[in-house]
Amino acid sequence: MTYAIHLIVVGLYLLVLLFVGARKARGVQSQADFSLAGRALSTPVMVGTLLATWIGTGSIFGNAEEAYGVGVAAFILPVSGALGIVALFFLAGRIRRTEHFTIQDILEERFGAPARLVGTAALLAAYVIIVSYQYRAGAAVLTRLAPELDASLAVILVAIFVIVYTALAGMLSVAYTDLANGVVMAVGLALALPVLVAKAGGGRAVLAALEPAQRDIWGHYSLVELVSVLLPTLLLILGDANMYTRFFSARDPRVARRSALGMLAGVICLELVIVACALVGRALHPGLVNPGHVIVHLAFESLPPVLGAFLVAAVLAVVVSTADSYLLSPATSLVRDVYQRFLNPAATDAAVVRASRCLVVVLGLVALGLAFASDAFFRVALFAYTLYGAAITPALLAALLWPRATPAAATASMVTGLVGALLWRWLISGRVLTAWARGSGRDGLADWAERVASADAVIPAAFASVAVLVLVSWARPNPRADLEVAAVPTSS
Repeated sequence: MTYAIHLIVVGLYLLVLLFVGARKARGVQSQADFSLAGRALSTPVMVGTLLATWIGTGSIFGNAEEAYGVGVAAFILPVSGALGIVALFFLAGRIRRTEHFTIQDILEERFGAPARLVGTAALLAAYVIIVSYQYRAGAAVLTRLAPELDASLAVILVAIFVIVYTALAGMLSVAYTDLANGVVMAVGLALALPVLVAKAGGGRAVLAALEPAQRDIWGHYSLVELVSVLLPTLLLILGDANMYTRFFSARDPRVARRSALGMLAGVICLELVIVACALVGRALHPGLVNPGHVIVHLAFESLPPVLGAFLVAAVLAVVVSTADSYLLSPATSLVRDVYQRFLNPAATDAAVVRASRCLVVVLGLVALGLAFASDAFFRVALFAYTLYGAAITPALLAALLWPRATPAAATASMVTGLVGALLWRWLISGRVLTAWARGSGRDGLADWAERVASADAVIPAAFASVAVLVLVSWARPNPRADLEVAAVPTSS
């Protein structure tokens, strides 16, 4: 069965995005145009693009999946993002004044070329994973629109659309369509929630339909589990290259700071509405095989056709706006860190734009290959956040805020965070250590591994990253610290 209204609305929405991308492509003349929209974004556009970038499938699929499973305790999930945005508000003016293109520019300015290269590696690893599950999220919508469509083909079609759309005009098209995407998201979710609650019989009926444990707002998460759920998101947003890129793109530092406040209000509201919709979905449709698709399921099964179609468009707005941002950032980093640095230092603006577009295609195809590796949203999202946050965020914040941090300490910290997250995921969370210990008769080691396996990699990886940064910096003080930090302008 196909859904005519849904298909028409979604088809028109995607055509409009492509039209805007093609139209804006004619205005791309330089790297600043492609990567930073000419550093001319106003406050409304900034708020829209920040909001549309952050509210991604990690929210509308990942957080919804978690809320469907744990119940009202999931209302704690927006806290980490909100805290991170508050911190970014105080940094936004300073970030804009640097006149940089990427966070790797900041890292190299303070800590040298090795920190830049490690930062690029961490960004590539994490962001390509994030793009990969955007494809799967979009495919979940397509296969509901056309059930006869093969799931693998749906993933490929979404990937092609995202790659083409991002390659057309880069940030110059992304930022302005993100404003529209943000409006579609906000209106679609805001209209859907009261209709869904009414259909479920009201708020009390929704709560009554939950299991007793799901009605306990404090009892679901242990302290370790709470840290495992909240810390990856906090680390990601504090060092997220997409946030910094948008602040680099602002018209001036004042616009950057004001847009952070607008983003804070929008993120809190939308994240809470998403969790609430997922809880209503749990009440209306218990036992979903794939709870990560609960919002999409509600759009097709529990809303009037027009409103359902609008919510489907909102979900696609989330997918496209997040995918294009997380595809554009690593492409920009590779152009600056590899192409301009080593392959073609004298590249013209036209050559840089061509290289940027080519890398968008290459990275988009790599993400497509990864898209078939896992069906989970929440845990995959958390690991991508951990991989990035543990490796980059401590060193990046030190570059902006801590004069004593040394180049050796920053590079060692980033390597420790990246390798630590990967090893924890493979050895412990992946049960490799447990299986090996059982097989070799080391039951004590196996029991220990079983106990700690529930902790997310963010706890050991972030702790190790920060510890290395601090200890190495204090062990070998940087005599040029005051001069180095002076290169990063202070905020107003």
